[in-house]
Amino acid sequence: MVMLNRLSVEDPDDGSPLLSEAAEAAVPMPDIHRQQVVTRTDSEGFFLCRRGNFAFSLVLLIGCYLAILIPAYFPLNKLSAVSDDYQHPKDLALLNRSASLLSGPCQPHWCLNHLKPLSCSAGLQDIPVFVQQDRSVPWDLPPPLGLQGSKEHLTLALASLPQPGLPPSLKREGSCRRCVVVGSGGVLHGSHLGSHIDQYDIIIRLNNAPVTGFERDAGSHTTIRMMYPEGAPHSANEYKNTTIVALVVFKSLDLDWLTSVINKQPLSFWSKLWFWREVVDDIPLRPENFRILHPEIIHKTGQVLQKYALKQGNMVPTLGASAVVMALQLCDQVSLAGFGYDMEHPEARLHYYETIHMDAMKSQVVHDVSAEKLFLRDLVAAGAVTDLTGAL
Repeated sequence: MVMLNRLSVEDPDDGSPLLSEAAEAAVPMPDIHRQQVVTRTDSEGFFLCRRGNFAFSLVLLIGCYLAILIPAYFPLNKLSAVSDDYQHPKDLALLNRSASLLSGPCQPHWCLNHLKPLSCSAGLQDIPVFVQQDRSVPWDLPPPLGLQGSKEHLTLALASLPQPGLPPSLKREGSCRRCVVVGSGGVLHGSHLGSHIDQYDIIIRLNNAPVTGFERDAGSHTTIRMMYPEGAPHSANEYKNTTIVALVVFKSLDLDWLTSVINKQPLSFWSKLWFWREVVDDIPLRPENFRILHPEIIHKTGQVLQKYALKQGNMVPTLGASAVVMALQLCDQVSLAGFGYDMEHPEARLHYYETIHMDAMKSQVVHDVSAEKLFLRDLVAAGAVTDLTGAL
């Protein structure tokens, strides 16, 4: 026994145990050895736990990236357009009223007859709609109220237009026509007026207000899209089912842009620097589908609005108000959809196609939207136009 106690339990050469497992089990293990085994077991569990935490953190990180990137590639306005497909119309009374209006016969000269009570009626009649070579334009006022300093630019643009005047399809002679001016107001969202809008003879839209994805509320056809270069839609889909693109000239370079688009010859890099937003190089329409809005439409609209404004001076109206005045020249009956800013509810939707709120209008100082609303209300009250969405 004494000699056994003096034997080493390990071979000094290879480190393998000399005692059998049974003998080793019979020998009491010192406390320090037991602690080392426990420590090693805890360490292995710790590292296994670290790997699990690392995998969980990686999944969490990827999830955060997806949460950030998905809204960037799928804009909120597009998602809302899809998610609202199964909602009921927000105002059945307005929808029924619109259907009743369309079911009746067109009333010739309706607008002109109902404009007479208004003091501004004389300024709203007999205004040329599109620029053509045989009709004069005001050269003493700068764009958009006139074409001062733009003679050479206009000459080149008109030379690119095979039919600069009013197309035969839009002339009122011998037929009664109905117009609808589709505004961009958030009140159009959820209206379900799209199928009604498409039944009008002339459908007028403004700038880059989209059709694709919003057909249920805004319709799918466009007769005239009024726009300036910076407001032109970039998607080719927005020009489908479009008869006319009418350029609103705000600077001489806008005419050069129109010439370049018609002739499929993009502007130079230096010319593009003068635009305050990136402009499109190509619009998938034929040359005969382009027109130049006569500046008298903008000028006369501004003069009428001056009677409703608190400040005096040359007023630049919005394209919406100008489009209403243009519609009065083209049609016997005029309806409005998507008009009326509700400034008393700043959290309301500003546009039907995006989620920007109404309070964003407070930052703009170019247009007098209060004067325009009073003007449009007078037209509605006189019965000269019909408000389909009920925000006026």
